[in-house]
Amino acid sequence: MSATIDPEVLQQLVAQAVKQLQTEGSRPCAAAAAAPAAKEEYGVFETIGAAIDASAEAQHTLLFQPPRTRQKWVDVIRKTCLKKDVMEIISRMAVEETGIGRYEDKVTKNTAAARYTPGIEDLITDARTGDHGITLFEYCPFGVIGAITPTTNPTETIINNSICMIAGGNTVVFSPHPRACKTSIFLVQTLNKALVEAGAPDNMITMIRKPTIDATNEMIDNPKVRMLVATGGPGIVKKVLSSGKKAIGAGPGNPPAVVDETANIEQAAQDIVAGSSFDNNVPCIAEKEVFAVDTIFDYLMINMKGAGAYEIKDRNVIEQLWRLVSNEKGGPKVEFVGKSAQYILDKIGIQVDDSKRLIIMEVNKDHPFVQTEMMMPILPLVRCDNVDQAIEWAHETEHGNRHSAMMHSTNITKLSKMAKLMETTIFVKNGPSFAGLGIGGEGYPTFTIAGPTGEGLTSPKSFCRRRECVLKDMFNIR
Repeated sequence: MSATIDPEVLQQLVAQAVKQLQTEGSRPCAAAAAAPAAKEEYGVFETIGAAIDASAEAQHTLLFQPPRTRQKWVDVIRKTCLKKDVMEIISRMAVEETGIGRYEDKVTKNTAAARYTPGIEDLITDARTGDHGITLFEYCPFGVIGAITPTTNPTETIINNSICMIAGGNTVVFSPHPRACKTSIFLVQTLNKALVEAGAPDNMITMIRKPTIDATNEMIDNPKVRMLVATGGPGIVKKVLSSGKKAIGAGPGNPPAVVDETANIEQAAQDIVAGSSFDNNVPCIAEKEVFAVDTIFDYLMINMKGAGAYEIKDRNVIEQLWRLVSNEKGGPKVEFVGKSAQYILDKIGIQVDDSKRLIIMEVNKDHPFVQTEMMMPILPLVRCDNVDQAIEWAHETEHGNRHSAMMHSTNITKLSKMAKLMETTIFVKNGPSFAGLGIGGEGYPTFTIAGPTGEGLTSPKSFCRRRECVLKDMFNIR
């Protein structure tokens, strides 16, 4: 965004937004009485059952509205989110409430979600004609969709899912992560208020005021919820996939990047640092480890440092860093997920300024930093004998998630080899990882990347039923 709000004014707006939530009776994330919310709550309800009932009523109205009207509601969502004050408030609130990510990158992601998520143009009718008439195959609503959103991308996912689902004629009940509760309430209420003022059905987007595991389970089991979408960890994805309902699961990844001797090393270094440090590495597509050919390895490291990375060379410090950010099970400590490189380095006694966006180090391929998705700006690099070894090790390290991978090379044969072997939903050649989401690359953004269930980069048609309508012996004019 070209224009920004003065930081002091922005802080006042954020504080005012939170205060407004509290004074209007929203009491975000606090215990509340089990009674339906009033209309002025704009989609936020005290119980999940009330949120689902209201969503079902809204969907019954939306079902009979034509596609052009759905597009009108999509345009309202876009316009509302792209307002300068709304965009900056939700981006700032997301960082401050969750403690995750970078404000300027949240603005980029929220802007991409609002501006470029596909609308009804994604729902293309297929028509077949012949001697016996005409058959239409159309993308039609599922109904009420229950969507579980993560703490890492709370606002982006709500914006992206809402546009896709409403374009498809659905309504949505969100179950946000409790640590993103206030931000989610503000966004849901802001969108509902704008939609109602534009003449849309009440409560096309709803949520419970106090998200809990029990409320999420109730949503999963409620018969009025026809479809489930989980954007988060493997546990919740497994839960929705075992629900007996149509479910879309966006699972984990551990995206590798490979750099060979034919690559533009200077550009590769810039792209890798930009992609891996983007929003402090919380995007599931972000580069999590690099495999570089020996002949260009040192030059790549030099250029990455020039692009904003800080290198740790001391083996003892690398192990100290691992002990700091990993838990007893060998996974990431929650308190370090999405924190800045500056913040993490300070905890081990290294002071740098905020221009150092990424921590890098050379390790072997079996190091836990390589094998574990950490979701923090720490990027291990592994020296490889040749490009074939790099591709093989990248494939091993991705652990069969088939999520995302990157390669920097001008060798078409090797690019094709890695693309085919990895089988990832997203494969980016000669660019930063976020190019795979339409940010600086062709395509469109999504924040529900459904690898486990095969939808890939979800769009409105992902949340629709494909229905058939037949007219026998008529309308064939060939």
